[in-house]
Amino acid sequence: MWFQTLKLGIKSLLLHKLRSLLTMLGVILGVGSVISMLAIGEGSKREALERIRRLGASNVIIRSIKPTQGDSDEDEGSQEQASSRVMEYGLRHKDLERLKGTLPTIARAVPITLVRKRAQAMHRAIPNSRILGTTPDFIDVKSLTLARGRFISDLDMVTGTNVAVLAAGSAEQLFNFEDPIGKSVRLGTMIFRVVGVLNPQGTGNAVAGGVGGQNFNKDIYVPLTAARSRFGELQIIVSAGSFNFERNQLSEITLTVTDQNLVSQTAAMARKVIETHHPKSNDIEVQVPLELLQQAEEEKKIWNLVLGSIAGISLLVGGIGIMNIMLATVTERTREIGIRRALGAKRRDITIQFLVESVVLSSTGGLLGIAFGITVPLMVTYFSDIDSHIQWWTTPLTFAISVGIGAVFGVYPARQAALLDPIEALRHE
Repeated sequence: MWFQTLKLGIKSLLLHKLRSLLTMLGVILGVGSVISMLAIGEGSKREALERIRRLGASNVIIRSIKPTQGDSDEDEGSQEQASSRVMEYGLRHKDLERLKGTLPTIARAVPITLVRKRAQAMHRAIPNSRILGTTPDFIDVKSLTLARGRFISDLDMVTGTNVAVLAAGSAEQLFNFEDPIGKSVRLGTMIFRVVGVLNPQGTGNAVAGGVGGQNFNKDIYVPLTAARSRFGELQIIVSAGSFNFERNQLSEITLTVTDQNLVSQTAAMARKVIETHHPKSNDIEVQVPLELLQQAEEEKKIWNLVLGSIAGISLLVGGIGIMNIMLATVTERTREIGIRRALGAKRRDITIQFLVESVVLSSTGGLLGIAFGITVPLMVTYFSDIDSHIQWWTTPLTFAISVGIGAVFGVYPARQAALLDPIEALRHE
């Protein structure tokens, strides 16, 4: 009986192919939007969370920020700075020593100084390359890995040796497919020997909270001592035909906390230590990746709820469309219903018949919507840099919802059909 009912329902729907397709369109778009939006949203959120995790959940990051001219003029000693055109801001080497000596909860403190110089190897060059002077602990604190060679060593720090470690992107730009280990690279006017190359890191996008929007795939790393002695701390800024000078000793200090539960406490103490010697606090920023991670997790839940609500509205509209068409179908097939009732069909049979047709419409639309929802994220990922991640539970869930919508929104039309008076139905033209 059920097979015959299903067969009859499909036959009835095929009599009006275009109408059936347009009716399913709402369900197709609803199901497809649920899967595609959740997939694209999940991919973007995972990428963002991974960037934050890369900064280290047990780390506290203190960064130098260049104050605006108005802010800098309010600082103590601004008159001297204005006359000499030297702007001093940000972290100092003394700040690093104070943090090490004051905070008992930190295991490591990694300083970073950023300079921009032309990097050149033979006929290949990077005009404004990011050169980071740092310590051997940097690679572990930032969770980076070596592709070949080695990273900066303690001996390099002591001797101030001119050695450099290239990120994957920098190595490709400067040496293409050649092995850069042991070869020379000119940084500014100084010659450095390449001793290591890092593995590619993620998509290569800038990392939130990094030094100047850190891009781990584009940097060049040298010993901090070599950076200080070879490049100095004074930078010349050319603007509107005039020369200005800036002095920034350290661009960033990353503190690794011994216990993740003490991260917030350590960040608060670090702020107090820094604020003591930077009263205005307009040239220092303290970031806590753990707090950013927790905030991102909360935003992820809210985002999923918003996306689910939008997609749910689309499915609701699709369900209303099914109900509307089924009501019109009941009117068109009034005489058919009267004949079936006269031949012995019960109200239950009529109800089941129209429910089956409604569910066939919604379930077919659900299957097509799943195909549409899987295709869209794959196309987005293929043609752009946006990552997507299709969660396995979205396909069965959305299909079940589409079937449920067909059943729910098909009840009223089916009931209306079953309640028709057989005699009046037979008289219907």
